[in-house]
Amino acid sequence: MSYLVLARKYRPRNFSEMVGQGHVVQALSNALTQQRLHHAYLFTGTRGVGKTTVSRILAKSLNCQGVDGQGGITAEPCGVCRACTDIDSGRFVDYTELDAASNRGVDEISSLLEQAVYKPVQGRFKVFMIDEVHMLSNTAFNAMLKTLEEPPEYLKFVLATTDPQKVPPTVLSRCLQFNLRPMAPETVLEHLGTVLQAESVPAEPGALRLLARAARGSMRDALSLTDQAIAFGSGALREDGVRQMLGTVDSGHVFSLIEALAQGDGKAVVDTSDALRLSGLSAASTLEEMARVLQRMAVLQAVGAPADADSTDPDAADIARLASLLPPDETQLLYSLCLHGLAELGLAPDEYAALTMVLLRLLAFKPAGAPRPVRTAGAAPAEKKTLTPAETPPAAVVVPPRRPEPVPEAAKPVASTNLESNRPQASVKSSDEATKIVAIPVRVQPEPGARTEQRTSQPFQPGPHGAFWHEVVQQLIASEAVTAMVRELALQAELVERDTAEWTLRIERESLNQTPLRERLQAALQGAGHGVTLTTVLGPVQDTPARRNHAAQAARQQAAVETIENDPFVQAMLRDFGGRIVPGSIKPTA
Repeated sequence: MSYLVLARKYRPRNFSEMVGQGHVVQALSNALTQQRLHHAYLFTGTRGVGKTTVSRILAKSLNCQGVDGQGGITAEPCGVCRACTDIDSGRFVDYTELDAASNRGVDEISSLLEQAVYKPVQGRFKVFMIDEVHMLSNTAFNAMLKTLEEPPEYLKFVLATTDPQKVPPTVLSRCLQFNLRPMAPETVLEHLGTVLQAESVPAEPGALRLLARAARGSMRDALSLTDQAIAFGSGALREDGVRQMLGTVDSGHVFSLIEALAQGDGKAVVDTSDALRLSGLSAASTLEEMARVLQRMAVLQAVGAPADADSTDPDAADIARLASLLPPDETQLLYSLCLHGLAELGLAPDEYAALTMVLLRLLAFKPAGAPRPVRTAGAAPAEKKTLTPAETPPAAVVVPPRRPEPVPEAAKPVASTNLESNRPQASVKSSDEATKIVAIPVRVQPEPGARTEQRTSQPFQPGPHGAFWHEVVQQLIASEAVTAMVRELALQAELVERDTAEWTLRIERESLNQTPLRERLQAALQGAGHGVTLTTVLGPVQDTPARRNHAAQAARQQAAVETIENDPFVQAMLRDFGGRIVPGSIKPTA
């Protein structure tokens, strides 16, 4: 007798055997029990999560005849009647499975739909199951729309896809959609243990953990890998054998790397990378395992050990030790760089050289104040001190002098934090090295409507109607009565004359002096209660709403700069620690 692979041998035969899809099982079971049946179902999800399996169980539930042949629609198919056994073996004439990946044309769909006019031969319902439905052509989708919307009462459609975004909305709207989720490693691990116990295959817990993680949420992949591992291990699953089969990096290497990174030991990092190369282990697997460990470390640092932690996990003690050794901000940085490094491995001619560069980058991007692996010969490392002032001024960033080693902008820690909630760190310098405070100009971002003010040489001078026109324009903008180019015309125009019936606007830009824009602005003014006629003239302007906004913003910015530069704490930072004010970091708070 030929061998039957585990994925087929242990395929669920009813809803009670389904693993990890309780939300779908509950919804379908309740619908079958209450006989609230939809005419079309769509099952979505990644590979190996049970889409085809659920379709077959649903078909059995609709056509089950019971052990005595008198059964009806049920959420618990008997599994022994002719309908159940024929569906399991693929011989049930009223259950049709169509693979849309190889039958995607309109002819194949038309041939399938021709069978819809005939009533079931053996069962209660005809069930058309179309797998990978997103592969159908547009004409094939259009051909099935009408039947899919109003099928005969004896016909049920079951669609399955791994990419629901490619299914037309007209099809999605006609189906009851269920999303089958990837399974958690713990769920896969538990099911593998049950299967191997039934198969009488000895397995080490560490081997099952590796297989559960390698499956990436797919139970079919997990069972296929288990088949391969049984053959690799001559009928037994051992952790070292499974690790060798999968090319997975041993946790010890990962722990050594993270510890070396925490201590800034570049030599140990390079030596460990060379050891991985000699062992022939995957560079991508190394970064993936590092990311997994760093994620668990970050959780420990944030919330501590969970109450239901697995006491049999052999990595728990090492992860807890590393979590206490590495600061939380460095943990987050290392995790991010590992993920980005994975995407770069394929770009390098040698993946091990790329792995070494990623690891060295982790050292180069250590936050300010962290231990550095490189020291100048004969020089003692500088003493580090963290300042904790009693109170700090708002809306400014003071940073220590730039370090000599170049650091790319993308990897620098974000430096635009408010001093009210984050205290800066700086290296202590001797008093004879104290630097003189130098005012650094701050770049001010203008208001959107004031962009053209830099193009004119006319200075801002308040006019007789400027305040009134500014208030009117601000009200129009707040009520969204003017938008786009009409809003720009209102902001850039100066009101030079006004009476009860006519207002005259002066504008500089010829592109804004257009009749449609003027008429739309006039209509907006009339809607706001100003029943006037607008006329426009070209000429230099001095008092526009945009210039008033710009002047007010500049005044607030200047006040904020003066507040920061005159603050005693900021002056002490600049004088005693050689700090500098980051240009553009001072922002007014009101």
